[in-house]
Amino acid sequence: MRRSLALCLLLLASIAGNAFAGAEARMTGKIVDAATKKPIPKVAIRVEATEQRHFDQTYNAKADGSYALMLVDGTIKYKFTVSAPGYQPYEETMKLKIGGERNEKDFELQPAAAATPAAAPQAKAADPAVLAFNDGARLYNDQKTDEAIGKFKEVVAAKPEMIAAWEALAHAYFRKKDYPNTIEAAKKAVDLAPDETDMYVLLAEAYDKTGDKANAAAARAKGPIDPAQLFNEAAHLINTGKDADAEPLLKKAIAANDKMAIAYYELGMLYARMQKNAEARENLSKYLELDPNGKDAATAKEMLKYVK
Repeated sequence: MRRSLALCLLLLASIAGNAFAGAEARMTGKIVDAATKKPIPKVAIRVEATEQRHFDQTYNAKADGSYALMLVDGTIKYKFTVSAPGYQPYEETMKLKIGGERNEKDFELQPAAAATPAAAPQAKAADPAVLAFNDGARLYNDQKTDEAIGKFKEVVAAKPEMIAAWEALAHAYFRKKDYPNTIEAAKKAVDLAPDETDMYVLLAEAYDKTGDKANAAAARAKGPIDPAQLFNEAAHLINTGKDADAEPLLKKAIAANDKMAIAYYELGMLYARMQKNAEARENLSKYLELDPNGKDAATAKEMLKYVK
């Protein structure tokens, strides 16, 4: 059982190690006239978070109507308001794909002549710091990390309260494997917004890279619950004969992800070793319910005969 568990650990460790990397969302496309299909110049794209965090930034499209933007946290929904002189604003709320995958989205704007007298006002003039942030995001998306860092540093110097800029700077430094500066930027972000849990994940990774295990553990404890990480820790304890210490971790992993079949299996086997037959039956049965053809299904079925 423990050798098969070790194989599972390799897979889960791989998943856990890359958990933070997929949080960014990238979006590209073109804004055109709905009637002529020609590109529209001077387009502003306002992006507002609709849940969890405060985020309100305006991005400018290029003269040919094309745009490219990056959102540090792609795990939440945003409202996009697209506007241009002489056109009706367009609004849409959406959640983007994450994990490095580009979101292709074109917008068509109706001429203002078709608007009602109660049409929305034109977008406010962009803040210079926001323009610099937009430039930094484009450079980051184009893999020009050094230039992006320069832009993000320009933003935080002018607007140190801008959380998104500190977060973007932390991600850019991490890409460069500059872990001390990653830590400094991420700490600035969490100082401004302690509930931004994704930054604690990045902090933990950066501390790990510098060998600071104590601060890595402290940061990880403040971050979002990672069931794979909990399972890995429990598996290590099981492999060293510490079933009692592994039990609460497996239960936490299941609480965070109640579809994690392997956690039910290991918890059931753990209870069987503790001679807690009722608990063993419950968890092994749940494992078979979730993964009836799993690699440990035969063992689970056999064990159920002994924990009646």
